[in-house]
Formats: sequence, structure tokens, C-alpha cells
Amino acid sequence: MPNRMFISFLRMPLLVRILFIALLVFFTFGVSIHLLEPDTFPSVFDGIWWAIITASTVGYGDYVPHSLLGRITALILILLGVGFVSSYFGTLAAAAVTKQDAFLEGKIAFKGTGHIIIIGWNERSKEIIHKLVQMKQSKMIVLIDETLEENPVQSRYLHFIKGKAHVDETIIKSDIQHAEKVLITADRGHDELQADMNSILTLLTIKGLCPEVKCIVEILTAEQAINAKRAGADEVIQSNKLTSIVMMNSIHANEDGLLSTIVHLLQENRLSTFIASNSDIGKTYQELSQNKANHGCLLIGIKRGEETLLNPPRSIQIKENDLLLALQ
Repeated sequence: MPNRMFISFLRMPLLVRILFIALLVFFTFGVSIHLLEPDTFPSVFDGIWWAIITASTVGYGDYVPHSLLGRITALILILLGVGFVSSYFGTLAAAAVTKQDAFLEGKIAFKGTGHIIIIGWNERSKEIIHKLVQMKQSKMIVLIDETLEENPVQSRYLHFIKGKAHVDETIIKSDIQHAEKVLITADRGHDELQADMNSILTLLTIKGLCPEVKCIVEILTAEQAINAKRAGADEVIQSNKLTSIVMMNSIHANEDGLLSTIVHLLQENRLSTFIASNSDIGKTYQELSQNKANHGCLLIGIKRGEETLLNPPRSIQIKENDLLLALQ
């Protein structure tokens, strides 16, 4: 039994072991000085108080041993106790520094709910994180990347995890079970096909661990967009296609940079979706648009099943389960 207790003690963290030893030293010497000089130290608590003050080299002088045995006990306490106190606070400081370094280097797992996971550090994810942390009601963001050496953004809303996103251990560290959404960005350091393969592999890993979490995936090649859907992507963003559309509109636009200006202005607004309420059902698109405009919301379209209608006919009626698209 004693051997088992000793082994259990050795398995405790070093900081806890030193603390237990220091407390044992304070208690032992506190009781000893009370027994040796009961007149000077009327209670065990007074003895323990004296032992802590003496070992910590504070030395208030409110309790002082007068006998020879009492002073010898004090000398032993000073020689023995100061070492444990110094070791404890030294270990505590070292543990704090180690913990901080591990946090900055992405070695600490995240614990939370309702957070957004962003995979890959690049100009796109950098801009997204910058926008998210500046929102009035900012959510926690977990950034996963294997190339960074430390957290790239000093914000209390960003938690960095270093590792390969297609490895289970890395994804588990992000507390995927309680995440709201996952955004997988394409690694443009590889060729487009390889980048898409890596994104789909990461998607498969995430869906295998947590099928219900919503995943948004950036895909570079049109051929792999279908595979991303098959792998369980809730939304596929073909960034190259979107860039091509912007370029084509810039070529045919009468005003230079007009579309780019509009896109920039849209960054200040958020595209949101909400299901038509019971009071909305039966109203025409024009009536609902006017109603939403009075509340500072611009209605731009309807998603009905698989069909998305942007700027639909004004006379179209809102039906049950219609998804309304709006800018807020």
C-alpha cells in the first residue's frame, strides 16, 4: 500500500509534488515549534504561520523562538524550507512560460462552443479573420495550419493550432464536435489539382469525425467541385470561377473598376438568409421587400428548393419554406 501511494505521488505533476512537500514541511515545523515552545507559539496555527513566514524569508518578527532547540529548528526550516519555496515558485513560473509558449506555437487544444474553424493561412483567410475579429459580436476562431511557427494574429478571439488538417489528432484539438462552421481554404502553394485533393481529404477527415458540422470548401478546379459535394461539402466556393466572373465584367463594364468597387462596398454588409415566417407567407415579393427595407434590410432574392431567384418578379408570392436572401 505505501509503495502504491509513493508511485501515485511520483506520477503527479512536478508542481503538485513540490507543493505537497512544502505544505508538509510547513505543517511539520509548525507543530514542532508549538510543542517546543508552547508559551511563544500558543497554537498549532501560530506555529504554521511562523513556519510559512520564515521559509518564505519574509520574517515579520511577530513570533521568535527563544530556546536553543527552537532556534535550531528555525535554522533547519530556513535551510530546508527556502529551497522548497524557491523550487515551487520557480517551477510555477517555468510552467507558466512553457504554457504560454505552447499556446503561441499552436500546441494547446481548444475548448469551446459555437466557434468557427478556418483551415489554412493565406491572404484570404487572413482577410476573413481580420473582418471576423472586428465584428461587434465576435466569435472565437480556430486557425489550423502546418506551415506557421506561431500564432500570426494577436487577438483574444483567435486560437491557433499547428498541424496537418487531414490528421484526426489535429482536428480533434479544435473541438470539432462543438464547432459552428468549418472553412477549408485552398493551398495555392501546390498545383490546383493537388490543392483540391488536399482540401477534399481534409473535408473527409472532418466529416468522418463530425458529420453534422457545416463545411465550406474552396475548390480551384471545376472538375473537383462535384467530388467535394460527394465528400459532404455543404457549400463549395469555386474561387477561380468567381475571379473569372469579376474579370469578365471588368472587361465589358463601361465604368473602370465599377464591379470591384461594388464588391468592396459589399464587404461592409453581410449576406444573410432566413426562413420566411408565417406572417411573410402569402405576401408578394414587393410587399415583403418594402417591409424589410423599413427595418434596414435589403431583400435581394429567394431560394426555393434547389432554385435561387435573384431579383424575382415583384408579383411572386412567398411560400412556406422559402429561404429569403438579404443584405444587412
